[in-house]
Amino acid sequence: MKILTTVKKVVDVELNIHVKDGAIVEDGLQYVINAWDENAVEAAVQLKENNNAETTLVSVGGGDNTDVIRKCYAMGIENAIHIDDPALEKIDSSISARVLQKVYEKENYDLVITGKQAQDTDSGQTGIILAEYLGIPCVSNVVALEVIDDQHIKASRLGDAGTEIIEFELPAVVTVSDSINEPRLPAMRGIMMAKKKKIQVMDLAALGTSFDEVGGGAPKSEVVEFMTSETRQAGQKFEGDAAEIAAKVVGLLANEAKVL
Repeated sequence: MKILTTVKKVVDVELNIHVKDGAIVEDGLQYVINAWDENAVEAAVQLKENNNAETTLVSVGGGDNTDVIRKCYAMGIENAIHIDDPALEKIDSSISARVLQKVYEKENYDLVITGKQAQDTDSGQTGIILAEYLGIPCVSNVVALEVIDDQHIKASRLGDAGTEIIEFELPAVVTVSDSINEPRLPAMRGIMMAKKKKIQVMDLAALGTSFDEVGGGAPKSEVVEFMTSETRQAGQKFEGDAAEIAAKVVGLLANEAKVL
């Protein structure tokens, strides 16, 4: 089984992010591997260990993604491709999916594993759009994967009514939830070996395509403006007799919040 997994480098949302004049202030920003993509990498590595799968990582975007890719190497990924092109610095989900389609078609992988969403945009569309472009099955929000045989795989996904068990044929795309696993901490040996591994770097021309061909000339979505979220007001805390507190809360809900 040949597995392709995707990784995006994103702003560390654990830090304070400042917005000025409708744009994010770049000074002081730090970048990390997207959290859901880390779960996707762990899922791919587990399939490699348990089912002798071959794993390849692809990261799309302009700029230096070496640190993110080497972390994935240290976790156990075998091969890595960085589609590095200045034109890809700011792209939407559809363009990302088109680029991934070109990567997929060079090798015809059996299974593509992506994170459910990216923590910078939270759009959750790239993996699903990729499956549509490829014309293959897609299961989203996956929390467990089980290989049945060389042609079939079983996935558990979180649906609206509970956990759904789906069996489907390969090739396919799955997008994984952060509930699927706990990404491993790379061992020192893996970290040292990762420093020596080769990263295949390609631009769009080397991939056999162009920015216009992947939809860059007519993106389907655009970030128009960033806005700082409103600061929540401090809540009220009540102490004392339960009956008195209940009456006071009901009064506030009815007269101030006007929800009753």
